[in-house]
Amino acid sequence: MIARGVEVKSIEQIRLMRRAGLVVAEALAAMGEAIRPGITTAELDAIARTVLTDHNAASSFLDYGAEWGYPPYPATACISVNEGVVHGVPGNRKLASGDLVSIDFGAILDGWHGDAARTFCVGEVSDAAAELVERTRLAMWAGIAAAAGASRVGDISHAIELQAALASRPLGIVREYTGHGIGTAMHQPPDVPNFGRPRRGPRLSRGMCLAIEPIFTLGSPDTVTMADEWTVVTRDGSWAAHWENTVALTEDGPWVLTEPDGGRAELAARGVKISPLAS
Repeated sequence: MIARGVEVKSIEQIRLMRRAGLVVAEALAAMGEAIRPGITTAELDAIARTVLTDHNAASSFLDYGAEWGYPPYPATACISVNEGVVHGVPGNRKLASGDLVSIDFGAILDGWHGDAARTFCVGEVSDAAAELVERTRLAMWAGIAAAAGASRVGDISHAIELQAALASRPLGIVREYTGHGIGTAMHQPPDVPNFGRPRRGPRLSRGMCLAIEPIFTLGSPDTVTMADEWTVVTRDGSWAAHWENTVALTEDGPWVLTEPDGGRAELAARGVKISPLAS
């Protein structure tokens, strides 16, 4: 059902999205387990393709953009290293110890999308890089926890923004790229910015599904797009981290569709009960 331009899902439709979300979770876990110094980003992308094939699923990203006249995205995963913010194109770059690698991945199953991102540390990383990754992860979960009782998008955005302020050093909040609605298309309304004021923005309703995805940097949040027209990096070369999950808002609580446990452990630690549908 479409309400005010927003796709509102039935319980049956959310269950279908959960199947796509589990494919995403499996692929991200497989890529994360394979990360080591010397592996190329193209080799990680090949792992994601294998998971899609195993589940008869399609990539949300491959050829994305062609219908709007952009160069079609040429891979199944977006893999961004160090100063890479989003949309990094996999290739022959080899990861090195101390790197950060952010992997954004989406899958389509039976017409429904799942979308999630993780930032991984390659070997031992600096204290600043480790804090960046963890603070971004915590911001994602703060946003998801806020969604449980939120009335408007701004409630989620504000919870994410607060996490950046809690870091021991200033973190930049990337503003050009936001979370979003998701369902029969990967990107749908409403946008979910990573900064904002409580009780502002579009209203939330049960049956909405959101991709909540903070992106923080160790320096300026300003970005530039590289010559390939996809890879986005920080303007000042500072490193970035990106975490994302797809979340369904149900009558009985949130259900994190791209987490194997539905978000139970992380949300329980924050005093939030997930939907009984996740059992």
